[in-house]
Amino acid sequence: MTWYLSYMFIYFIFMFAMGFYYFFRIKTYEEYLIGSWNSGFKPIVGTIISTWCGASVFIAWVGMGFTVGVSGFFKFALPGILFSLLLIIAFAAPLRRQKLYTIADLFGERFGGKSGVIPSVISAIIYSVPTLALQMVGMSTIFNITLGMELNIGIALSFILILGFTILGGLPATILTDALQSIIIIIGISVLFLASVNYADGFGQIFAHTPIEYLSPIGPYGLTEVLLYALSVGPFYMVWQSTWQRIFASKDEEVAKKAGITGFLIAGAISILPFSIGVIARQFVPLNTDPDLLFSYVTAELLHPAIGGVVFIALMAALMTGATSFILQGSSNLTRDMYQRLYKPHANNKQLMTVSRVTVVIITILGLITAYFITDIETAFQWALRLTATVMVFPFIAVMFWKRVTKTATIWSMVLAMIATIIWPLLNIPIDHTIFGFLVSMISLILISLFSGHSGTEQVRAVYWEDLESASANGSDDR
Repeated sequence: MTWYLSYMFIYFIFMFAMGFYYFFRIKTYEEYLIGSWNSGFKPIVGTIISTWCGASVFIAWVGMGFTVGVSGFFKFALPGILFSLLLIIAFAAPLRRQKLYTIADLFGERFGGKSGVIPSVISAIIYSVPTLALQMVGMSTIFNITLGMELNIGIALSFILILGFTILGGLPATILTDALQSIIIIIGISVLFLASVNYADGFGQIFAHTPIEYLSPIGPYGLTEVLLYALSVGPFYMVWQSTWQRIFASKDEEVAKKAGITGFLIAGAISILPFSIGVIARQFVPLNTDPDLLFSYVTAELLHPAIGGVVFIALMAALMTGATSFILQGSSNLTRDMYQRLYKPHANNKQLMTVSRVTVVIITILGLITAYFITDIETAFQWALRLTATVMVFPFIAVMFWKRVTKTATIWSMVLAMIATIIWPLLNIPIDHTIFGFLVSMISLILISLFSGHSGTEQVRAVYWEDLESASANGSDDR
């Protein structure tokens, strides 16, 4: 326990030192929420790695490797990485040039009025809150395993630590500490992987004693199911606001693109390790072990506390960075999309700074309540992913590429896709849950756009093509 306590004490002293440093340095709400669009290559790479490698990487994916094998990587992690890379490669430059704060901002700029309300509520409440709750539960589990702390007390302590750091430092402190924490995360998961291989007597023994279905990319599912699931999971990452925030925070579009690609390629490589650890653990862990406890069991059993403490701190770092990112995501939505756009368009910097920190408190309290009172947070998180994707992916693509899309069609498409996704369990139809929501979204968006006109609040443009033409014109002028 002494090793664990010492590591945690040093870690949180460092985190709060950074938080206090930026508390006195940050002067504007642009700095607090988006880092003044001025972050460099290395910090963006680091924060992408840290945000991607959250509780799912260390806890859920190790457990998934244990139960279904490496096919989990091809169902969950790889689709997310590929769609994130698609977002970066295709859209990072034009999105960065818009100088926005949130994904809802894109809809507000294009359509005006209240068009950003639905994506803002989904991002701030439906996605950010249960995801934040998962981080709190994960941190409380670490406190329980390493310090013997009761889970409920651990959740309360997690709430205090997460809120304190986030309200002090905002996105600049998050990005800086993420860059450093990414190194801890890579070291931690790599150490656990190597220790697992060594404990299982090497790769030869692992391959010899592991059933082939646990080593197969399709596992027990079959190729069709793996591809279908990948298509239902992956598109969410095109509208994952954590990535959008990193694009907006980059100092220019070149940094946004290069850092984004580098960060997600490294994150993809790291993502292979937890599934592999889960598969390897089948050699020496009782097969009836709870998959959610496997990561902690392997770390505590295989490693001396001096080394295991580094792995637990890596998990703590992943949980902290995920928590702060999700809080700031929700805060950005409430401050920018709800308060400034709908209530007080001419709010001054002091008012916006105050609201930013108040909304940080609101989101964190909602996460705390969810952590205590929702018994199946994992299912809530899966619903959040599904709703976010079905409601926003096709409207986002339309805003970028299709000048004809209308405000009426976009709002109705979001509403209908949300209803279709929610009622799908009652319909008993042979179509994948998320695919059904996507179909409703796409068909309604196209048909209603063709039969409705543009409203007076719209800026009638296809953002991607207009931005491309503008960039080409600027390049010609430079020459």
